[in-house]
Amino acid sequence: MSEMIEKGKKIVWIPLVLIGLAIALILTRPHPLSAQEVIRYPIPNSDFPIARAVELPANAQLVYVSGQVPPVVNTDAPRTSIEAFGDTKTQTVGVLERIQAILTDANLTMGDVVKMQVFLVGDPNNDGNMDFAGFMEGYTQFFGTEEQPNLPARSAMQVAGLVNPGWLVEIEVVAVRMK
Repeated sequence: MSEMIEKGKKIVWIPLVLIGLAIALILTRPHPLSAQEVIRYPIPNSDFPIARAVELPANAQLVYVSGQVPPVVNTDAPRTSIEAFGDTKTQTVGVLERIQAILTDANLTMGDVVKMQVFLVGDPNNDGNMDFAGFMEGYTQFFGTEEQPNLPARSAMQVAGLVNPGWLVEIEVVAVRMK
């Protein structure tokens, strides 16, 4: 209940009513981002297929997908060899296909991915350096395409090794579901 303010002998009602209306409008107004979709900020003057940043609206629900590793592509090779899982490009495609299947099970798509972390092991066939070009060949089959133009914010790093010595790639993602 508002109090009456006396100014001399006059009671000032109009300012109190206006203040009350202003407060009511502020409190009932939806959050500025709640009506928006995910905003992906491109890297200025670049066609590199990652987002510089990704902004989520207030009504976004995050879905964290655990790190995925490549499937066996050569059953004749020892299970701890690179030959069993393929080169970096082959492993990247296999890992992203696994992620795609997990997202599909959750009623999401690769277009819903907003953050990605990529762990690449140095390839002995590449002087012990990660094969970033091979990774990008696989990655660009899923992101930045005409069919799926949404780009995630992404980090890629070379690591000393993964659990299986034959794995060159592990990827984890965060996807968004709009409520």
